[in-house]
Amino acid sequence: MNTENQPAYIKGRGAQINVQNRFFAQSQEILDEFLNYCALEQEAPESNKTTYQEVFPKTIVNTVESPDVGMTYSMNMYQGCEHGCIYCYARNSHEYWGYSAGLDFERRILVKKNAPQLLEEKLKSKSWQAHTIVLSGNTDCYQPAERRYQITRKCLEVFLKYKHPVGIITKNALILRDLDLLKQLAEEQLVGVNISVTSLSEKTRMLLEPRTTTIQKRLETIHLLSENGIPVNVMLAPIIPGINSHEILPMAKAVSEAGALSIAYTVVRLNGAIGQIFTDWIRKAMPDRADKVLHQIEACHGGTLNDSRWGNRMRGEGEIAQMIRSQVVLARKKYFADKQFPQLNTSLHASFKDGQLKLF
Repeated sequence: MNTENQPAYIKGRGAQINVQNRFFAQSQEILDEFLNYCALEQEAPESNKTTYQEVFPKTIVNTVESPDVGMTYSMNMYQGCEHGCIYCYARNSHEYWGYSAGLDFERRILVKKNAPQLLEEKLKSKSWQAHTIVLSGNTDCYQPAERRYQITRKCLEVFLKYKHPVGIITKNALILRDLDLLKQLAEEQLVGVNISVTSLSEKTRMLLEPRTTTIQKRLETIHLLSENGIPVNVMLAPIIPGINSHEILPMAKAVSEAGALSIAYTVVRLNGAIGQIFTDWIRKAMPDRADKVLHQIEACHGGTLNDSRWGNRMRGEGEIAQMIRSQVVLARKKYFADKQFPQLNTSLHASFKDGQLKLF
């Protein structure tokens, strides 16, 4: 392949381009004019540095309508995610804020500073009935921004104060910073953690998820959480045929030995702008297998990269999807037959409200 005129691969980032925001018809034309100007003036069009912008939403707990994701309520302390996972379905949501789902998603992080206050207001509400609220239904609550802002920790303090169940989805070992709070929540069956594991290969991890915790550190995190009585489910997600589909059984074995109680999985889907972003990325990062991988993804979704059909979009269809499903079924029988992820306790919050809140 002739790489003489190809732009340099942006190390430390997943997306290699910014794509047009679908809500702004003129955005690509304006961007092209800007990039052409920078080329003529020999200026760098943009910095690779991550920027943070504080925002103050009016609500923080979201109702989840999709029947595919296994949660009823979620909340996200950050919009955008520096982890840079190339396949991330949340990229499309960045367009609602006026940004691109590509590099903007990784480099322009919105910080919801008032999330703990909004959460407390919600849990104090007389009309609120306890349901597990999942942190990171969209972007990772323990991404690098959390080290600076500690919003997730403050929210865990609120959950503990009000005896309310909370689920966590993350792939960052930073969660261990909050082991003290997690142990207290676990004592009353108020927390469950979902750790994402996409590969056992560091080379693959660095390409797919450039700013995430290493695989070894992720396995250590599963072990330490489990050792401290905090239940862990592992998300083998997404499974990308031709990239990590051959690792299902080895990954399941490794996370079970680390202490995980269960596994779940999804088949990759490339909706909206993600199809263009992923296609551009794989042709640069894995040019020798790009066509094969893209064709196999299409085979899982009725001949297209884009699949929004409830019931099908997370599991896929066809022979390749069935092979993936069969491997997961086998993995559960081999490594999780005597394990079970517990139901979280929703009764304590009602008791707390009946007792403590009447004092105010």
